[in-house]
Amino acid sequence: MEARVCAGTPPSLRGRRLGLNTAPRGPELRRIRRAVLGVGRSGLRPFPWRETRDPWAVLVSEVMLQQTQAPRVVGPYVGFLARFPTVSACADAGLGPVLEAWAGLGYNRRARALHRAARAIVDLHDGVVPADLRALQALPGVGAYTARAVLVFAYEHHQAVVDVNVARVLTRAMAGVPLAPGAVQTLADSLVPRGGAWHWNQALMDIGAVVCTARVPACGRCPLARGCVWFNATDTTPDPAPAASRQTRFEGSDRQGRGRLVDALRSGPVPPSRLRAVCGWPEDPQRARRVADGLVADGLARRAPGNVLVLP
Repeated sequence: MEARVCAGTPPSLRGRRLGLNTAPRGPELRRIRRAVLGVGRSGLRPFPWRETRDPWAVLVSEVMLQQTQAPRVVGPYVGFLARFPTVSACADAGLGPVLEAWAGLGYNRRARALHRAARAIVDLHDGVVPADLRALQALPGVGAYTARAVLVFAYEHHQAVVDVNVARVLTRAMAGVPLAPGAVQTLADSLVPRGGAWHWNQALMDIGAVVCTARVPACGRCPLARGCVWFNATDTTPDPAPAASRQTRFEGSDRQGRGRLVDALRSGPVPPSRLRAVCGWPEDPQRARRVADGLVADGLARRAPGNVLVLP
């Protein structure tokens, strides 16, 4: 980890105890906003979902970005929208084609949720992605974060979008102590500049993703370092950012077998005789059957005559 400044407290922090007392305001707030928006002016990472305000495209990108790093999403995102350019196109298709277009992303339940959300939008909102927080959160697979992201990145509403990267930046730079999710959201909402929510949120996300990273933050090139509470604290001050959740081991897991089976189904039916090999467990037929049963129960596969597995 890059060393933090230890020699003295900068003027912006004089009289301020470690830990958030009040949200930044006045000259300090203006300085923070200039620093963050400067990242937006100097160039955000060039992702295709940043080139549109189409609510459906934004929703697709946000669901794909759940649990998947942005560079991996680019290809599937472009291909998915080429196949399903509108809410209605996705809603009118069966889940099978949607799963086919989800190739390369994993976590296939997200594809099922997006398909269900598309159908709900058609049924309840005349095919238009709603511009209301409560209505968005009522859609399958859409939580508070995704709903806010659609409102900001598609409709440019004046709100803060707090993902794990933004929470880490704000906890380190503004608080210096761990904050509950509700407190982080309240702090984030207080910082958004009027009329600049889109650029502000995109820039803050990039700072968290590229500079203020979880394990090796590049504090020396962070635009918020000058007033960052944690950076300007003593070397022994623990990192206040939320600890990254550890995923269970993927290699050899049931999750890996499920992914292999869905990938095989994208190419065609899988008969019982091929199930073990497709899942990667040629010596464990019981485990392969259990995984197949789980896919069927989740609606991600169905059984055709002869107990052959196919996409739904």
